[in-house]
Amino acid sequence: MVMATMRLSKPVALFILLLSAVALSGLSLTHGFVITPRTLLDRLSESSSYLTTKELWFDQTLDHHSPYDHRQFKQRYYQFLDYFQVPDGPIFLQICGESSCRGISNDYISVLAKKFGAAVVSLEHRYYGKSSPFKSHTTENLKYLSSKQALFDLAVFRQWYQESLNLKQNKPGAENSWFVFGISYSGALSAWFRLKFPHLTCGSLASSAVVLSVYNYTDYDKQVGESAGPECKAALQEITQLVDRSLESNRTELKKQFGATELEIDGDFLYFLADAAAVAFQCGNPDTLCTPLVEAKKAGEDLVAAYAKYVQEYFVRTFGVSVETYNQRYLKNISVSEYNSDRLWWFQVCTEVAYFQVAPSNDSIRSSKVDTKYHLDLCKNLFGEGIYPEVDVTNIYYGGTKIAGSKIIFTNGSQDPWRHASKQTSSPDMPSYIITCHNCGHGTDMRGCPQSSFGIGGNAENCSSPDAVNKVRQKMIEHIDLWLSQCKATGRNSM
Repeated sequence: MVMATMRLSKPVALFILLLSAVALSGLSLTHGFVITPRTLLDRLSESSSYLTTKELWFDQTLDHHSPYDHRQFKQRYYQFLDYFQVPDGPIFLQICGESSCRGISNDYISVLAKKFGAAVVSLEHRYYGKSSPFKSHTTENLKYLSSKQALFDLAVFRQWYQESLNLKQNKPGAENSWFVFGISYSGALSAWFRLKFPHLTCGSLASSAVVLSVYNYTDYDKQVGESAGPECKAALQEITQLVDRSLESNRTELKKQFGATELEIDGDFLYFLADAAAVAFQCGNPDTLCTPLVEAKKAGEDLVAAYAKYVQEYFVRTFGVSVETYNQRYLKNISVSEYNSDRLWWFQVCTEVAYFQVAPSNDSIRSSKVDTKYHLDLCKNLFGEGIYPEVDVTNIYYGGTKIAGSKIIFTNGSQDPWRHASKQTSSPDMPSYIITCHNCGHGTDMRGCPQSSFGIGGNAENCSSPDAVNKVRQKMIEHIDLWLSQCKATGRNSM
């Protein structure tokens, strides 16, 4: 959820995804996928962080699968037309993911839009932000929250927007060339949109796209260890052992040390600690975590105290994660709030995609107490009996990493724990690129480095290897240019 904006694990995912929502407008992925830290939201509120924040509204169908239910709800969207070459320029559809979508982010999408003379439009995901169909998020009211419904939202919106543009330009029946973008969970939606509606887009960019649903996602923890390197990994594992022992003898003081006394369920507390470490690698700040821990270990200092300092000073205060978003009592709150995305993403996790970030059977970073039972108990506690993720059904419907699509670009950062749920090998008409560098994490191709506070235009100068990022971006441009040209040559979006 570290996705979209894929619990970074739960809140972290939400953050990232906010970054996705903000960047593709998504980061997200920790306790699920994304984390929506308050300080990050404030940081992104600066005018330079967005191409536009002007809200527009669209009447969306509630249930696309019922021929009898004609209810609608208001869905928020944005448009940026400064670079649009009227009337025939392409339209870039930037998909917002599992967090509030506050505008069109000024990341690498702005560079691409300017290069191709494109309009940029962005639709907020149903239920998230200001696009909730209901006044309360009970389990019953959440039954229309799914990736399948979200894809139809995008298709209906795309058609409506094209027709509206034609009306304004007095060009009935015209078809601009569309291209879809997404990061994390919204990256998966981008790939799935091209798969399910190939006639509505010339292609898609699926950045850090988690297209493979996984029940027990042990590769997440394994990648954290690999990205950390031997010394930092050893320090993190020792901290986990010390914390597990201290929970048995000194639970209250331990949680107080981390500023997390409200996390009465030990599994919630241990998930919080696991996410705090993972976000450093997922979001491009590995040295912020590893340098003080390795130094403390070499000096024989208190490792738990060193980690608690990192958690409180970076993960909570700088990164902006709220401890309460790991509290199951908070997650049971059914009230609707623009910035309360955690319950919503957990519903998608508990019904569709899982991504249970459990500890591997050996050599794990996180506590072994963060297991399958913890996740299933959480789903039951939040949403009631009979709620469980239909991972096999999701993978049958979309194809997982064997997705039978075309004209989809997959990109992943080498240090990102979510990349193992993405398509990492190229296949005909679906190129896949791994951006390899020390701080290349979630959505590096669109956000640059670090990914937790992307530079304007997706600036890659702070990546340890800017060339690695720029080489993949050049490949992206070549594919986008080719596929848009093919669309234009036929006068329609190509199959």
